[in-house]
Amino acid sequence: MRTVRRAGDGGLLVETAGLDDAHRLHRALRAAAFPGVTDIVPGERTVLLVAEPDVCDLDRLASRVAALEAGAAEAEDAPPVEIPVRYDGEDLGEVAELAGLSVREVVERHAAAEYSVAYLGFSPGFGYLTGLDAALRVPRRASPRTSVPTGSVAIAGSYTAVYPSPSPGGWRLLGRTDLTMWDVRRDPPSLLRPGLRVRFVPERSR
Repeated sequence: MRTVRRAGDGGLLVETAGLDDAHRLHRALRAAAFPGVTDIVPGERTVLLVAEPDVCDLDRLASRVAALEAGAAEAEDAPPVEIPVRYDGEDLGEVAELAGLSVREVVERHAAAEYSVAYLGFSPGFGYLTGLDAALRVPRRASPRTSVPTGSVAIAGSYTAVYPSPSPGGWRLLGRTDLTMWDVRRDPPSLLRPGLRVRFVPERSR
């Protein structure tokens, strides 16, 4: 079931049945390239369309979006982005204890999975990655850190992510990467995009 709601003067918020539906709709909207639509932003269960109200009839656009066939789910054609990680995070031991695993097993399980970028949010370039091993699904820290360093690889709940810039955060830190996740001089600035596949590649700690 798909619900389309107005979002301000120039937007439509489409509510979907879940993440897979949101990804399918996102791909279908990109392919449809409706005139007047300037941006399409997928979320966990929603897709936001930003349009030029002077150019686009939002009521007509809403009808077209509601009737759009989303098609079957597809993986991104691009090969997985490989993110090198030094698994030396401050919370690695605590995660192992919570999961009932050894530190080595935590690293092996985190690096063995192939992830998919569910959506971007929180801060520019911050990708919420699905596919985390169920054994590693531990809660956030009770007390968030006031500053998490750039490149920190972390987990919380069913997601894993890389902090693209210094920011407060309550996710549990497994390691760090030197790969730049967000660069305004790059086109596009974000290394990650919804639907892209990701793998973490262990590096030796320095």
